[in-house]
Amino acid sequence: MQKLEYKDISGLSGKEIDAKVAEMRRAIFDINMSKTTSGIEKPHELKLAKKNIAKLLTAKNAKGE
Repeated sequence: MQKLEYKDISGLSGKEIDAKVAEMRRAIFDINMSKTTSGIEKPHELKLAKKNIAKLLTAKNAKGE
């Protein structure tokens, strides 16, 4: 998982942002499940996914969609 930059997000449409948010939420779910069952190798990815969701939703609200 990589950090999303605002310049990459600003070119996306509302539907594309919604799809990315759903993808990130699924990633958070998967990370939490693996953390509960066996432990995770990259715990920073949970924090990164949450920040990416916040960036996506902020960009969506700024566009007014």
